[in-house]
Amino acid sequence: MSQHSILEELMASMRAATCLSGLALAGCTVGPDFHSPQTDLAPFHNTALVTQGNAAASATSLSAYWTNFNDPVLTDIVRRTLAQNLSLTAALARVQEARAAAGEAGAQLLPTADANAQATALHQSLYSPLGAIAKNLPGYNRDQRVYDVGAKASWEIDLFGGLRRGAEAARAEAQAAEAENIGTQVTVVAEASDAYFQIRGDQERLQVAQQQIDTDQRLVTLVEKRLAAGAAADRELDEATALLTQAQSAVPPLQTDLEAQCNRLDILMGLQPGSYARTLRPRPQPDAVPPVPADITPQAMLQRRPDVLAAQAQLRAANARIGVAVSSYYPKISLAGLLGFESLDANRFFTGTAFQPQVVAGLRWRLFDFGKIDDEVKQAKGSYAESLANFRMSILAATGDVENAMMALAQDEQEESDLQHEVTALQKSRDSSQRSYAGGSIPLTDVLDADRELLQAQDGLAQIRATTERDSVSLFRSLGGGW
Repeated sequence: MSQHSILEELMASMRAATCLSGLALAGCTVGPDFHSPQTDLAPFHNTALVTQGNAAASATSLSAYWTNFNDPVLTDIVRRTLAQNLSLTAALARVQEARAAAGEAGAQLLPTADANAQATALHQSLYSPLGAIAKNLPGYNRDQRVYDVGAKASWEIDLFGGLRRGAEAARAEAQAAEAENIGTQVTVVAEASDAYFQIRGDQERLQVAQQQIDTDQRLVTLVEKRLAAGAAADRELDEATALLTQAQSAVPPLQTDLEAQCNRLDILMGLQPGSYARTLRPRPQPDAVPPVPADITPQAMLQRRPDVLAAQAQLRAANARIGVAVSSYYPKISLAGLLGFESLDANRFFTGTAFQPQVVAGLRWRLFDFGKIDDEVKQAKGSYAESLANFRMSILAATGDVENAMMALAQDEQEESDLQHEVTALQKSRDSSQRSYAGGSIPLTDVLDADRELLQAQDGLAQIRATTERDSVSLFRSLGGGW
């Protein structure tokens, strides 16, 4: 065959490939198209508990809710956590991995091309099948050289959309990885904020304990003076000393928890424990927790919750996998072409007689494998049903998180208000009792009782302040805040 005829045959093959390409572009895509399930939810029934009377609620930011606490230290901690947290680094690496997988799946829709070149030196065996025949030919040379260079292209034509469904699934899985990365960010920010507020709560409770120790020490001194003057009994000194010891015993557990929370915060910030959090000095009286946005709705929450977004992306991927399985019922067509030169003589390598083109059209059809394909489709549909149940469960769990957080925050705020009034009243009562005792008008037991009640109320107030701040973070987190 002449070189001109060969080229005409290649042009005809290219025209056929173009026709098949048009058919592929116009071909059907098997499997169900994805439609997000309906999510009709009633309004949150606890919204009024946390939004009523909050005139500044509309200005509250969910994206960077930690700035609403007006605490520069907290803002700096979150900034450093976002920059240095190792869980976020790992999550970002998973996103990059998923994006690369999606790119690889999309590339399967495109032709592939390879170039190759080789030179082979051979000393032919006289006892091989070829050598046993060729040794009898005149001029036979056992030393041979073969030169080969060429370019190869191949393409699987996606007539029925199996590759497109695979690429769709990979893109959805990449979206799920991105949502999970956002979820990691939301979690890390909330954990850092929670650790910070626990540290502040422990610091405030330690201050209360120290104030109580100082007060009880003064009381012991007062009783000792009255005992020396003959105006008090030994029993009163023992009782005052016991109260001082009780106040001192509250310090070690608080120090232990403070150390644990400081180490927790350092780890969240990507630091060695003991590097940063231990340097936090006690803060002045904290501001009130920021108001909750007044326009929060379940629909807006679902659009922000990373776990719901990830579950929806996984559902989309499972739906596309059904199409991948269904496409196995249909034939797969591929084209391959090779243009190259091959010669035993390097001087005749790039000549028309050494030109060696090749065109291959392939068809693969699992005609006798439909039973297995049926099972593959059932498996894909089962995976979709599981993903659908997980998606719906994530919605219910998300709404439950919000309702629980709103109730907890509302009760915290009420308890904090009640404790604040109680502390104010008990401070007046304790001061009055000490003055009366110093004047000899009441027994020491009255002073001890007033002092003990004030200690419990002050410690409870410090504790509920930290709890209110932590539950406020939980509510912002449950609403999808933090990104």
